[in-house]
Amino acid sequence: MSLENRTACVIGAGFGGLALAIRLQSAGVRTTVIEGRDKPGGRAYFWEREGFTFDAGPTVITDPACLTELWQLSGHDMSQDVELMPVMPFYRLNWPDGVSFDYSNDEAQLNREIAKLNPADVAGYEAFLRYSADVYEEGYVKLGHVPFLDFKSMIKAAPALMKHQAWRSVYSMVSSYVRDEHLREALSFHTLLVGGNPMTTSSVYALIHKLEKDGGVWWARGGTNRLVAGMIRHFERLGGQVRLGDPVTAIDTLGTRCTEVVTQNGWRGQFDAVASNADIMHSYRDLLGGNMRGRKMARSLARKRFSPSLFVVHFGVEGVWPGIPHHMILFGPRYKGLLQDIYEHGVLPADFSVYLHHPTVTDPSMAPPGKSTFYALVPVAHMGKLAVDWDQLGPELEKRILDEVGRRLIPDIHDRIVTKFHYAPSDFASDLNAHLGSAFSLEPILTQSAWFRGHNRDDVIDNFYLVGAGTHPGAGIPGVVGSAKATAGLMLEDLAR
Repeated sequence: MSLENRTACVIGAGFGGLALAIRLQSAGVRTTVIEGRDKPGGRAYFWEREGFTFDAGPTVITDPACLTELWQLSGHDMSQDVELMPVMPFYRLNWPDGVSFDYSNDEAQLNREIAKLNPADVAGYEAFLRYSADVYEEGYVKLGHVPFLDFKSMIKAAPALMKHQAWRSVYSMVSSYVRDEHLREALSFHTLLVGGNPMTTSSVYALIHKLEKDGGVWWARGGTNRLVAGMIRHFERLGGQVRLGDPVTAIDTLGTRCTEVVTQNGWRGQFDAVASNADIMHSYRDLLGGNMRGRKMARSLARKRFSPSLFVVHFGVEGVWPGIPHHMILFGPRYKGLLQDIYEHGVLPADFSVYLHHPTVTDPSMAPPGKSTFYALVPVAHMGKLAVDWDQLGPELEKRILDEVGRRLIPDIHDRIVTKFHYAPSDFASDLNAHLGSAFSLEPILTQSAWFRGHNRDDVIDNFYLVGAGTHPGAGIPGVVGSAKATAGLMLEDLAR
């Protein structure tokens, strides 16, 4: 059957959902995206306050080729809709003992930074990069866009994963190459950007270093929200339809097929295929709650480990800060112990590490003239482990985080603040239907990766598909855009029958 006669619905306008919708529409499938919030983007939402633009996140754009491909599918150029700006250094890492480390893909500069910490680790880092390149080839190039629909596909991939000691953690693998503790933390923290604990996340995630080294780290002029807007513009240019501000409340089924999508306002649509970019638990427990498959999967998912949540303080300040780079990690006094508190103990510790995002140093348009936009992000346990009243605790934690940024970088921060607000785990739960307020869906441990993660096509409901952080390969922009490629391949194959 001609794909032009086929229809598809994508629930949720996050990066994964939009990437999938563009792929389907580019192939001729008449595609509708339904987004419950007033603006598209999912976790890449944004706010405008007093002339400041605040991106909800994500803020680190890597592997730009996976994005430009979405335009190339139909012979277009992404630059007509989105301007990507290079970020350098990629990150500045700072510790309480005064050590500072700039991480980038400028080899000579990076080797000097490593040598400052431990000259012997320069050779160790080079060896680590070779390892990273190997797992990048196996885990990202070969498997990152391939759906794992049965256990045989996992068995087939197992020898390569075992060869690269995938059972070891990223931190453990990094530690086998370098000795300086600062450097071990600098080379392992990246898993936190996709919800993984460096102490337990599979060493395969070391591929992030190769991804960054080859592709760089980028920023979309105007904010990550402009990348979302560019994707929407391109999707609509191709003839796709977007429905905003009307959340899907149910996916009706008959036997083993989705028959109709129902929204809160009573709108109903019939489609040949339905894909969900919504939270995986919400998709099965709530949207497919009328089907036995949905209820069964929800019970299964409830037994799995979900990633932590985040507490984010957005603030706009007087003054410009050329000495504060775009991305900065302010490590706390503990690393392993802090991660245990977040991932295992489920407590809110007195100390924390802060990811500080300062987009105006790259792109002054994010704030009024002479002012700067920031956000300070702290990982916290999800609501299943840390059951607190965030309305009560939020203002207190917000002050503590701003105090720390003030102590280490902007001494008179409280006097300079023009506007501020915070985003807590309870907001992830209410705004995004995120299970337990998790910021990254299922935790990316080995036993919840590939076939052990949500499948790109459901095993029982023939025309129901998943895209986004809860399915293979996982969270992060390259991860969810990769999931869209895997899911689109399945959907186009099925729809062509």
